[in-house]
Amino acid sequence: MSALLHGSSPGALRSRRLADVETGWSLAREAKLLGGVAYRRLNGSAPPMMAEADLPSLSANTGEIDGWLVDADVRHGTSGAVRWATDGQWLFGAFDSTEAEAAGQLDELVQGAYANIFQALESAGVPHLLRLWNYLPNINREQLGLERYRQFNLGRQQAFLNAQRDAFAGAPAACALGTFGGPMRIRFLAGRVAPVPLENPRQVPAWRYPTEFGPRSPTFSRAVLVPISPQEVTLLISGTASIVGSASVHPGDVPRQMEETLRNLEAVMGAAHARCSARFALADLVCTVYVRHAADVDDVRRCFERGVGAGSLAAQRAIYVQADICRSDLLLEVEAHATAAGALT
Repeated sequence: MSALLHGSSPGALRSRRLADVETGWSLAREAKLLGGVAYRRLNGSAPPMMAEADLPSLSANTGEIDGWLVDADVRHGTSGAVRWATDGQWLFGAFDSTEAEAAGQLDELVQGAYANIFQALESAGVPHLLRLWNYLPNINREQLGLERYRQFNLGRQQAFLNAQRDAFAGAPAACALGTFGGPMRIRFLAGRVAPVPLENPRQVPAWRYPTEFGPRSPTFSRAVLVPISPQEVTLLISGTASIVGSASVHPGDVPRQMEETLRNLEAVMGAAHARCSARFALADLVCTVYVRHAADVDDVRRCFERGVGAGSLAAQRAIYVQADICRSDLLLEVEAHATAAGALT
C-alpha cells in the first residue's frame, strides 16, 4: 500500500492519492481525513466524506482516490442537502441530488444545490470557495432546446448572483464533467482565507465567453492560489483543455489536444508565478486526466507522459478517468494541483 503526500507543514491542507479505501478508513479514524473523491465505485462502507464521482477509472495506477487531509481534528455537519467536514480552517463538502427532486428543471436544481453549498459555508464558518468538482449526467445532451451544460451554467451563475458572490472575476476554480448516469454530484473545497484567482493569458476568461457558448457564461477562474501555511502555497488548476481564446482547437486529434492542454497548464503556472514566490512545474503537478473515449486512454497517457516526462512525479501519480468533457468537440481535459514553498506577493 502506498500513498503520495503533498504539502506537509503543520496545520497545512494536504492532498493525498490513496491506494485503497482502507487507507481512507485509517485516516478517518485518526480524524485527519477532510474528504475526497473516489474514481471507482466504492464497495461496502466508505469513510466519512469519501464520495464517489460516478466516473470509471482508466488508471494503471492503484491511486484512484483523491483525498484532502488536515492535521487538526475534523468535525462533520449537514446544511440542507450538503454534507461537510471541517477542521475550522478548511472544509470539504458534498452534494448529491436527482433531477426528479427539482421536477426535471436542471437550472433550478443547480441553483438549489449552490444555495445549499453557500449555506453550508456560512454554517461552518469557512466562507471562501476554493475549488469545485461538478459531475453532471449527460452533460452534452440537448434538453428543452438547450445543451445541459449550458442549463447548468444558467443555474450556477444565478446562484452566485443570488448569494452576492463573485460570479465573474474572482470566482473559484472548478471543473464540470459528464457522467453516465446517477445523480448530479458536486464536491467542493473551501477555506477561511480568500484565494487569489488566476486567468490564462492564452484564453478568454470563461466568464467573458461570447453568447455562442450559451446564454450565461461559466462561473469559474482558470486557477486559484491558496496560502496553506506561512511557508507554502497551493495552486488549484481548473479543468483545462484544448481551448485557445474561446475556441476549441484540434478537433478529433488526441495528441494535438494534449499538447495544447499542456501549453495552457504552463500558461496558468506562469500567471501563478507572477502572483507568488512559489514555483510550479508540469513535472510536479498532481493531475486527473479525463478521457472522453475509453479506447483513447493509451494514446492520452502516452501524450501526457511525453509532455510531462515519463519518469516525472506527474506521470507516476496521474489518474485517468473516463468522462464526457463539457464541450462535445473536446476529447480530454486535465485538472491539476500542486504545493510549493513560497508566499503570495
